[in-house]
Amino acid sequence: MQDSPTNPDTPQALIEQVRAAAAARTPLRIRGGDTKAFLGEPLQGQPLDTREWSGIVSHEPTELVITVRAGTPLAAVEAALAEKGQHLPFDPPHVGDGSTIGGVVAAGLAGPARASVGGVRDYVLGAQFIDGRGEWLTFGGQVMKNVAGYDISRALAGSMGTLGVITHLSLKVLPVAPGEATLVFQMGQHDALEQLHRLGGQPLPLNASCWVKDETAPDQPELLFVRLRGAVAAVEAASERLTREAGGQRMDNAQAGPDWAACRDQRLPFFTAPSPDVCLWRLSLPQTAPVLDLPFAQLIEWQGAQRWLWAPASAATQIRAAAAAVQGHATLFRAGTDGAPGVRRFDAQSTAIHTITRRLREAFDPQGLFNPGRMG
Repeated sequence: MQDSPTNPDTPQALIEQVRAAAAARTPLRIRGGDTKAFLGEPLQGQPLDTREWSGIVSHEPTELVITVRAGTPLAAVEAALAEKGQHLPFDPPHVGDGSTIGGVVAAGLAGPARASVGGVRDYVLGAQFIDGRGEWLTFGGQVMKNVAGYDISRALAGSMGTLGVITHLSLKVLPVAPGEATLVFQMGQHDALEQLHRLGGQPLPLNASCWVKDETAPDQPELLFVRLRGAVAAVEAASERLTREAGGQRMDNAQAGPDWAACRDQRLPFFTAPSPDVCLWRLSLPQTAPVLDLPFAQLIEWQGAQRWLWAPASAATQIRAAAAAVQGHATLFRAGTDGAPGVRRFDAQSTAIHTITRRLREAFDPQGLFNPGRMG
């Protein structure tokens, strides 16, 4: 797309800033609400702030599509959707006050429902962004369709701002499910994983799960929480069955709702660092992975596929070896107060993924202007 000064929806100020940086070969640090600055390697470059480029461009409730400018606060997008009984199904985390929708896509983070409904990239229909030459490009659209070659709009999800400055996003949304219930089971980690494997093989409206033990309160039991969502009849039938056959207890939705939001936003007691020198690690594993032989406090989501743990940076080799042994990988999500010097944030990429990633960056940001070194 060619930019036009007469088009009010042209991000002219952002385009000019990128072009000036390209001419001067000055790296740019892209930021929205700056709530996820801790992700990845330390940020470098001159700030490029997207928050002024904000607003909902269009929302077609009957088409299940919303188009927004990237600097729009996530809270504003969710409020607009809620007015129409809709939501972003992947539960985007509010990592901090001021999260923007562009940051949601760039970080690629999803909340408790991710294992059941898909991740961020599954809901990106189209995007516009400014590349490293200052060109304003358009990919995708506002409908679901098959494409040939790279689906660049979806490749932006999780790219951490290394491909370009996102300006617009078209996202698929869904109606809020009419039925919801949360069940809690008292069981250890091994039994909880076995329970989740059994439930996953049954026709149940399973939407989210969370197993946790509060290490700060030794008297507290180990608990598995399971959220059901869907048609009211299906949720009620599944809830009654699991209460009767599996010993679950149903929680009041008024209590469970804030608890799930706290899990999504990492505000549960578990996510408070037990000491300043430990790091929060995120392990991405197959759902069927067993209990890992790691002596660290854990919280488990996504039916076993996402596991959080607190451990010192010096345990990096041990943690990554345990994840690799079950065909998974580990990310140093939040570093301790010392910044974990010498420990890379992300696992090394395979040769194939590294080659694809390098070629994409060379195509869209040949000078390496955007968030240099962010992903290692």
